[in-house]
Amino acid sequence: MPLPNHTRRRLLQATAAAAALPTSLVHAQGTRTLKVVSPWEVMTLDPSKTGYIFTRLEVAETLVEVDDKGLFVGGLASRWTTSADGLEWRFAIRPTARFHDGTPVTAEAVAACLQRALAQPGLLRNTGAQQIAAKGGELVFRLAKPFSALPAFLAHNSTLILAPASYAADGSVRQVIGSGPYQVVEVQAPQSLRTRRFEGFDGRKPVIEAVDYLGASRGETRGMMASSGQADLVYTHDPVGYERLRANRKLQLHRLPLPRTIYIKVNAGHRFLADLRVRRAMSLALDRSGMATALMRAPEAAATQLFPPAVAEWHVPGLAPLAQNLEQSRALLREAGWQAGADGVLRNQAGEAFKLTLRTFSDRPELPPLATAIQAQLKAVGIDMAVSIGNSSEIPSGHQNGSLELALVARNYGLVPDPLGILLQDFGPKGGDWGAMGWHSVQVSQTLADMSLMVDPKRRSALRGAIATVLQAELPVIPVAWYQHSMTASTRLVNVSVDPLERSYRISRMGWAA
Repeated sequence: MPLPNHTRRRLLQATAAAAALPTSLVHAQGTRTLKVVSPWEVMTLDPSKTGYIFTRLEVAETLVEVDDKGLFVGGLASRWTTSADGLEWRFAIRPTARFHDGTPVTAEAVAACLQRALAQPGLLRNTGAQQIAAKGGELVFRLAKPFSALPAFLAHNSTLILAPASYAADGSVRQVIGSGPYQVVEVQAPQSLRTRRFEGFDGRKPVIEAVDYLGASRGETRGMMASSGQADLVYTHDPVGYERLRANRKLQLHRLPLPRTIYIKVNAGHRFLADLRVRRAMSLALDRSGMATALMRAPEAAATQLFPPAVAEWHVPGLAPLAQNLEQSRALLREAGWQAGADGVLRNQAGEAFKLTLRTFSDRPELPPLATAIQAQLKAVGIDMAVSIGNSSEIPSGHQNGSLELALVARNYGLVPDPLGILLQDFGPKGGDWGAMGWHSVQVSQTLADMSLMVDPKRRSALRGAIATVLQAELPVIPVAWYQHSMTASTRLVNVSVDPLERSYRISRMGWAA
């Protein structure tokens, strides 16, 4: 049976994109090159926006690192201490660290970099830092109040450290000069960049000498490049292709759950969605188990609450699970004043049809098919939801200008090793670009603030459960699925491993098979 025209066009586009890329594994200098492909394009050099690319490629470092057990270890900071009152933190900089331009990594250079990050909207502002300065060869933070999670925040990719020469006179980033085991050779924004091994790195010398990175948003392109051998490491595959990839003897398919949740971001300030009964009805309409099994090829991925088991400290085993119940869903909608019209679409007393638009993006291949399934499931209870597939940037911009109604997103609670950092962004008094919109809980905000001050693990555990319970009850975001990470590696590689926190591609640990 011939392929449909739209499928044929998409395959031709994917083939053309793959064919346009260099297939040689050898640089002109004779060095063997690792080819890495992921969905993420290099839209800017600014760490506040694309720092995750430069940390994953091991170009730049943060002050604090996280080991395979999730424990904090030294990055550019060799050690750190805090004062008895918790208001001052001191970080000693690794004395042998060098930037890629040969200059030493000094406390002054680190302070200037973090001062810039603090002046911008972003994660570091949530620490309450009042001053960041270099004193006596150490980096010193002065805080307005104690903040026990500071080391976790300083492991986030938006706080990566660049050399002073990275910045133009106006403070913008003109080049990425980090201190990691790989240095940037060339950037062809937004699609690709090249790195090579930094011979002046003060840690273990990597085996892989050169890396070509490509941001390819289409899942078909990534899958074809993996299957054809045009790429050595390919991240984020479409679940429908898992069996084909697994059957390829030249590939290793890696899958593992991540501390990431796919959920519907709800504009709770919208006149249709402000009613909690409506949000609960929408949640009750979702067949999470069916979507996880059929679309994600992982039945265990059905989200019964916001935090997945991979975020063990925040996952609450005893929480009443989210489940489908169409009868209860329809009853709640009737109670909220919605009645089905002749066309089956709900209408309120003013005669308005219950019509909304859900935005999502294709960089994560699971999202569009999940959006289509959600569309059908909400239609079954009378909600007419259109699906708009665009760029991921449309979601934060829609949050900022108030135009967003619904969005299907995937949020990683491991971006900051302590999820508190992400929650402060998402569920604070003003919500967040990727979190709450038009919703605020005094209890949640106060509890998050209290948690940032305390170190007692028992008290923190109790507060985590209280936050999870409120979010489950009020649904400012509606959980759909727990994310399953996927990547393929060529059998040409050895010592391949996957970072469960998505901090690094771990290229410096890899080598070539004989």
